Amino acid sequence: MGRGCQIKQWLPIILLVLPAIGAAENRLETSGKAGLELRLFPHSPQFAEQYDTSNLSGFFEPQFFYTWNDDADYVKFIPYLRWDQHDRERSHGDIRQLSWSHIGDDWELHSGINKVFWGVTEFQHLVDTINQTDGVEDIDGEDKLGQPMIHLSLARSWGILDLFALPGFRERTFAGTDGRLRSGLVVDTSQAAYESAAGDTHLDLAARWSRTLGDYDIGLHWFRGTNREPLLLPGTDGGGNPVLTPYYEQINQLGMDLQATLDDWLWKLEMRWRDGQRDSFWALQGGFEYTLYGIADSDTDLGLLLEYGWDERGTRSTSLAQNDLFFGARIALNDAESSELLAGIGYDLDYHSHSLQIEASSRIGSGWKASLDLRLFSGNELNDPLSALRRDDHLQLTLERYF
Repeated sequence: MGRGCQIKQWLPIILLVLPAIGAAENRLETSGKAGLELRLFPHSPQFAEQYDTSNLSGFFEPQFFYTWNDDADYVKFIPYLRWDQHDRERSHGDIRQLSWSHIGDDWELHSGINKVFWGVTEFQHLVDTINQTDGVEDIDGEDKLGQPMIHLSLARSWGILDLFALPGFRERTFAGTDGRLRSGLVVDTSQAAYESAAGDTHLDLAARWSRTLGDYDIGLHWFRGTNREPLLLPGTDGGGNPVLTPYYEQINQLGMDLQATLDDWLWKLEMRWRDGQRDSFWALQGGFEYTLYGIADSDTDLGLLLEYGWDERGTRSTSLAQNDLFFGARIALNDAESSELLAGIGYDLDYHSHSLQIEASSRIGSGWKASLDLRLFSGNELNDPLSALRRDDHLQLTLERYF
């Protein structure tokens, strides 16, 4: 399947939403944001056909919220569009959310296209399994594609149980031939292959139990279905040029996320066991955040972060954090503009490479927000995935308008 919105695949779930829109005594609210993004690269590209020093892109993400039945029923619609100056793969559209929700006394039902986040750690989210990564948006894995689902949430005295049926799979997006922040070989998504004979129509299933026990928040999950992280296998395109082709295997996964709030400390842990066609392995990400409140009798808070990521597969891992330390600091000025800064350094203990990331943002007036992101990469060993990005240091400036 190609990138973008796979309407035929999603039609049954969309039809579940449409009857609700005709309900009487309703209320429609609109909001959203639009923005421009400029990336500046100080180094010439490492691979042929990549663009050179700068790239401009723009995005548009409106939100429509439609409620009735004393707010017990609502439909939420969030489309997303991005235009990119150079990378045709990054110019794309998606339905981030189009779902109908009903809220009962001790249960909720959500049907349609939706986004669900699991996880507590800062630098990597091992347990965030439901939605596919939108890889053309950024390389940090934070941006997700909308996922067709039926989601039933039950609130009981022994915790919250979330049950998911996921009828349809979203393929991961990758930078195109012209794009920066990619490997030496382009990923040819038109040649995607699947272990399951059902391909991208396989019905995935998931369940998660969560509960707060005093100072501890714990979540346990199970997932069975198509792996969101494809294996990238060597191949050729129609012209005989070498490319990478995605292969999506079937997996079983068990995982846990745990956060302990102890005075000024936040202790965080994510771990998972995954069994697939090629590997069965454990992986974990854990650490802490310690916050200094009101530095020098001001309104400023400083959070200090330390995390470690480990993958049992070692250097065979498809993850960048197979044996990595992460150090970071978070500054919140707590001013009227909600000014914040997050800086982090990742160090690979196997390859001795490192990356630096700084994210800063501040509101401008009532409807504008300005952001600055700086990323620096260092990696020289051929087998280190980070080596493909060593000439992709960049400064990103973003201006957003909220409405």
